[in-house]
Amino acid sequence: MLATFDGCAQAGAEWLSIESVGGKEVHDEALMMGDIQGVLFGLGVLGVRDMRFLWTELNKIARKHGVHCAGDTACGFANTAMVLAEQRMIPRVFAAVVRAVSAVRTLVCYECGAVGPGKDCGYENPILKAITGFPMAMEGKTAACAHLSPLGNIAAATCDTWSNESVQNIRLLGGMAPTCCLEQLIYDCRVMNEALAEGRDGALLYRKWLIASDAHRDPQAYILTPENAIAIAQAIVSAPTAYDAAKAAALAALRLMREGHKDGALKLNPREVPYLDRLQKSVEATPAKEAEFIDTMMGQVDTTKFVPADYEIG
Repeated sequence: MLATFDGCAQAGAEWLSIESVGGKEVHDEALMMGDIQGVLFGLGVLGVRDMRFLWTELNKIARKHGVHCAGDTACGFANTAMVLAEQRMIPRVFAAVVRAVSAVRTLVCYECGAVGPGKDCGYENPILKAITGFPMAMEGKTAACAHLSPLGNIAAATCDTWSNESVQNIRLLGGMAPTCCLEQLIYDCRVMNEALAEGRDGALLYRKWLIASDAHRDPQAYILTPENAIAIAQAIVSAPTAYDAAKAAALAALRLMREGHKDGALKLNPREVPYLDRLQKSVEATPAKEAEFIDTMMGQVDTTKFVPADYEIG
């Protein structure tokens, strides 16, 4: 993979991005079991370590060829959770916590030299933008061709560039599917550019509409409002280590959802409300030290699915 990046940069690629998946070996099972500690292990321990290795190497390649590292995405983790929640296989509040924690993993690429724009399928990008100030690509309703989500409008509230997703090359009544989706994308961008042309007031009003149309409908959208994204970002940067940041992000998301539900700003299915306390207790039950957490988790996860040494774990 690194050889491919080196060849692409040499051939003229100006921005290096990837949807990396280190830690997914453990994280997928944690999602299906509703195991928040497994999520913390997959994202905050394995994923972070993989990202440090990968993006250190990508930064070397970028500097060698005079190009830039752009960004990564936790799509394989948090978007998987989002899709499972859409299919009613896991709680939506659980998926929202996964989204918050995923920002800790993706943040590593910027710590290693990436400068944005953050990759479009990383819905954790608003949190990362609050931390780094770097531009972020986003996708939302115009990416429905690839996946359904509750983030269709709110994703656009803090974007710098707007994108769609993978589109199958099939014929629709209007034409080939990529052509139809590109038209939708163009109309979205025209509206955004008009809002910007109106000046600060126009842009803020349009952003207000984007947020108000989505935020209260789903916990995954709610935690990505600018105000809540900043709160999660503050929890992350206040933590001394990535492991602590993963726990802090989870607890911040749970607090925001609990407060939002209490204030009537967030609608939750009554069946999901008990999960807030359940997840809280599980996060708070994790050891204070990462080394102790690793020892505990290595006795619980299926170690045949990954090579511990690849993650610098003995």
